[in-house]
Amino acid sequence: MTTAPSKAVLITGCSTGIGRATAEYLAGRGWTVYATARNVDALRDLAARGIKTLPLDVCDEASMRAAVAAVEQAEGAVGVLVNNAGYGQEGAFEEVPMEQVRRQFETNVFGLIRLSQMVLPGMRRQHWGKIINMSSMGGKLTLPGGSMYHATKHAVEALSDALRFEVRDFGIDVVVIQPGPIKTRFGDTAVASIEGMLGRESPYAQFNTRLARMIKEAYEGPMGRFAAEPEAVARVVERAITSDRPRARYPVTFAARLLMRLRKWLPDRGFDAFLRTQFR
Repeated sequence: MTTAPSKAVLITGCSTGIGRATAEYLAGRGWTVYATARNVDALRDLAARGIKTLPLDVCDEASMRAAVAAVEQAEGAVGVLVNNAGYGQEGAFEEVPMEQVRRQFETNVFGLIRLSQMVLPGMRRQHWGKIINMSSMGGKLTLPGGSMYHATKHAVEALSDALRFEVRDFGIDVVVIQPGPIKTRFGDTAVASIEGMLGRESPYAQFNTRLARMIKEAYEGPMGRFAAEPEAVARVVERAITSDRPRARYPVTFAARLLMRLRKWLPDRGFDAFLRTQFR
């Protein structure tokens, strides 16, 4: 008698934004969802609605091991892993402190790698699994002031391409989601990451001030009208995990599709010229 594979969904970074919306959406569609966050108290309302919750810090090996073990003990395996945890470190390249660079990579890249390694044995045993890596349109293009953030998302894109090929014969799909502007607290976190650089004497003072203003405008100003709700990403995640042959990449929002297409066809100096119209 063949045992049906576990399709339990483990999602990182569910305290706000895309992670929370994805947990709510998938649970509402009948999926067994394990929503996680560093501070599990932030998930109390999800637990009250029947969504399973676990503490999980993607920068802590023991925390990741414990979360994966809990799901495997209850479900047999993690069927779907949504690597969503992440944030944006902003600021002029020269002035970003190395501890912040390391924290950015630890959260956005190394945690994703290690957690994926942990769930793969269970997925291989049941010959079914989906790994959903939350990238960004910033994984295919680079904007000034976001060098560290973009470097992590470019890394996610490359890692996903290699992993997708390596595990496909085990019945495992690897999918990249590429959101554009989404109405979350991402912009607030990005601005907060450069606040310590504002108002001090620096050759990049004007640049950092302009950068902070542009980030706020992208989420709160007129451009914010083009940002999508996080549920738009949640719907795409479900489309990917229900497909027998999911696409390798799913861009989300018109802005993401437009800017990635523009970057693809413009030569480097042409794209630089476009950016100069925004950073005068």
